[in-house]
Amino acid sequence: MSGPVVLALRLLLAVSLYAFLGWAFVSLWRDLKQQGALLAIRKVPPISLIIARGEPAPQTRHFVLPEVTIGRDPACECPVDDEAISARHARLSFHHNQWWLEDLNSTNGTLLNQEELAMPTVVMSDDEFKCGGTCFVISLAGDIFMPPVKRI
Repeated sequence: MSGPVVLALRLLLAVSLYAFLGWAFVSLWRDLKQQGALLAIRKVPPISLIIARGEPAPQTRHFVLPEVTIGRDPACECPVDDEAISARHARLSFHHNQWWLEDLNSTNGTLLNQEELAMPTVVMSDDEFKCGGTCFVISLAGDIFMPPVKRI
């Protein structure tokens, strides 16, 4: 083979290599953007807590946060006026597509469905937990937060 033919083959190989690398990077970039868009639209499902402390009418609190801290501290997302509750008593957190309840090393502990809560546990609708003298009932239905459906 002559020198110009070998040079042309080398140039053709270099151009095809760079074209392949360019295509691979564009493909990865598109996939990364698509995954980012999917993560951006993921929403935390709403959670409601019905709080009963012996009063005639229980309170209902609604949350759309990924983490809800319960305690006496006014900085908690769900502050409760109960002397038997620690400043930061328990936490509800949404991860792995489930709501989890955990005790934050409180003095009096947390009961979930009348059992001591020793580790973070998955909770469902109508689960009851008790912090101090206050009972909470969990509702994951989220009917209040659902927009009305338009019928055509």
